[in-house]
Amino acid sequence: MNRLDTAARTRVISCLLEGCSIRATVRMTEVSKKAVSRLLVDAGRVCGDYQDEVFRNLRCRRLQLDELWGFNYCKQKNVTPEIAKKVPGAGDVWLWTALDADTKLVPSWLLGDRSLGTACAFVDDLASRLSGRVQVTSDGLRAYVEAIEGAFGSDVDYTVLQKLYGSAGEEEERRYSPARVRGIHLEVIKGRPDPQHISTSYVERHNWTMRTRLSNGFSRKIENHAAAVALTYFAYNFIKIHRTLRVAPAMAAGVTDRLWEVSDIVELLQRAESKKAA
Repeated sequence: MNRLDTAARTRVISCLLEGCSIRATVRMTEVSKKAVSRLLVDAGRVCGDYQDEVFRNLRCRRLQLDELWGFNYCKQKNVTPEIAKKVPGAGDVWLWTALDADTKLVPSWLLGDRSLGTACAFVDDLASRLSGRVQVTSDGLRAYVEAIEGAFGSDVDYTVLQKLYGSAGEEEERRYSPARVRGIHLEVIKGRPDPQHISTSYVERHNWTMRTRLSNGFSRKIENHAAAVALTYFAYNFIKIHRTLRVAPAMAAGVTDRLWEVSDIVELLQRAESKKAA
């Protein structure tokens, strides 16, 4: 089977990481749509596997949790029996995200529905990557309470931060803008959280960036969607310099001692292919 060379792979992945759609990447790189899609899935899988391997025994101390709505193929309300049969995973997909408030690292994420089962799977995975006691802040989704109890037990300082929304005012403002935040309600669930660091601001701002980068073209396959998320998080954690920290989050967290490049993703992919061939 013919494979793209290293330079072509680097160009394609660079375009995808800049938020270009698959069709736009095809036009700019002159690589076939099938090859771009295949490379996206392969690179996303390798990036996900690498982060799963190295994000262990992390010394995170303040974590913020949030979930972001998206969809695969079409929105849930538009899923027909025919679409459900034709496209596995079609409909709403929620991205569960944890962010370290100090290093800005995203150590864990999960795609799924917004159920208790998914919440437990997400928090269990997060807890398995940490060393030491942490302070956790989540939004008001009640599934977090049981999930964190099951994963951390009493070894956590946990607060729910619930935003209180009011009327947006005029009709046009209600139509095009979310309701205004009128206040917040804090509920300490476990431990003794530091009041100075009870917040979900960092993870919510991060999710706004994720929404912007991933909404240029929605995925038509859940496999592509998962690959795009893993690839984007790899670039965020290892390649992009955080403006405030002036290093990549993975460097701030002590996971790596250097700033990675897109060519390093290609090298990881080539290693995986060589290992598979052997």
